[in-house]
Amino acid sequence: MEASDSLRVRAARGTMVTAGFEVGLHALSFLKGFVIAAFLTRTEYGLWGILVVTIGTLTWLKEVGISEKFVQQKEPDQRAAFQKAFTFDLAANLVLMTLMLALLPLFALLYDQWELIPPGLVIVATLPAYSLRAPAWIYYRDMRYARQRLLEAVDPVVAFVVSIACAIAGLGYWSLVIGLFCGAWAAAVVAIAVSPHALRWRWDAATARSYFSFSWPLFVASASGLLIPQVAALAGNAFVGLAGVGALALAATISNYTDKVDQVITWTLYPAITRVSDRLDLMFEAFVKTNRLTLMWGLPFGVGVALFADDLVGYGIGDEWEPAIGIIQAFGLIAALNHIGFNWSAFYRARGDTRPLAVWAPIVLAAFLAFALPGMIFWGLDGFAVGMALMALVSLIVRTVYLRRLFRGFRMLPHAVRAVAPTIPAVAVVLLARLLVDDRNLGIALGELGLYLAVTAAATMYLERDLLREVVGYLGGRKEPAGAEAAPA
Repeated sequence: MEASDSLRVRAARGTMVTAGFEVGLHALSFLKGFVIAAFLTRTEYGLWGILVVTIGTLTWLKEVGISEKFVQQKEPDQRAAFQKAFTFDLAANLVLMTLMLALLPLFALLYDQWELIPPGLVIVATLPAYSLRAPAWIYYRDMRYARQRLLEAVDPVVAFVVSIACAIAGLGYWSLVIGLFCGAWAAAVVAIAVSPHALRWRWDAATARSYFSFSWPLFVASASGLLIPQVAALAGNAFVGLAGVGALALAATISNYTDKVDQVITWTLYPAITRVSDRLDLMFEAFVKTNRLTLMWGLPFGVGVALFADDLVGYGIGDEWEPAIGIIQAFGLIAALNHIGFNWSAFYRARGDTRPLAVWAPIVLAAFLAFALPGMIFWGLDGFAVGMALMALVSLIVRTVYLRRLFRGFRMLPHAVRAVAPTIPAVAVVLLARLLVDDRNLGIALGELGLYLAVTAAATMYLERDLLREVVGYLGGRKEPAGAEAAPA
């Protein structure tokens, strides 16, 4: 029991500290998107959005769980294990680079935007940097959070500084491209400098088969996910114009931010999850508590974006972005919905069962093609927003089915109601304040925002006081309360 307690305390403390650190880093990327939007027109931002969709999302094809499989392995020679995983990742990147170079002219032809090629080549040139950052996996597996945080901080900090400086200098969407390139390669240089193992090419056929068995369902999921933004961008360019694509790209920064922050707690905890993958009771506890912790911020954040989208545009990025208000509000609410049970896949991966992802992702893609795409074609951005909401609902239903298969005692509805509860009084207070105060200015908007945050925080502290007390105990070095393992049931 003491070993389990030690792992629990170490994982919990590392997760909480890392989560706070990573949320701040990802906030830089989120802020960068909105700050730079103030320097660009919607058309210029639309070009960046197409670049991200056509070139950037292709990198999802290499997200096939190589680092996760490396974390799971227990080979006696860890240097050899790392070098084999690095080899597989580098090989995947080289194949992807070839594919991207071949597709780049095709994308330019499809969008009739030949100016995409030069910045597209720069984005392709960042791919080797991501393989060279593989030493971070070593610290990830060993739960050495301080060194892991250092390595992960380099990219967003450098990208933020460089992008903002270039935007101020008037480089337009190139500021985002240059920032992406500089951040990726700066992180690669630092990772190589601190790597405990040399980066060597080491191919092993037997290990490759093991990685392939784990990874092919993730490839199917990535390919399905890749088609959604690709089709959305193509349809957007055809039916709502480049300025409409710019609005979609800006709204998508909300989803991207929440997705990245959602992953912080789960993937920080992932090495510990793999160590108890044969204990469903502990995995259930980890799932429930990590999801509740992320819902404490994620759901109020998404709802808050929808509630204050008018002010964000009017007092922030400028009136030119007024047509994007509706889609920003919709994506905020969709992001809030997507938080519920979002981390389900990590627990299947930890058990080495990735096949459910190869089922879930195509179903979500089918929902996109059935709802969101026709919505855009016939009703523009508003129809697209409704379709995306329906797609998010389908995704929630499918992951609920798989969660109930893995954790027999799990019930999604009470879990969701508990997550939504702290936000309800906060929204009600803000709406009441708007009814009582007719005038509107920046000071009133900031006051409403402060009121929203204060009521949300108070309601959360009251409704989640037991979990928060437990977290504070971990941070203070105390052991979990007696009977904690049985609490989630």
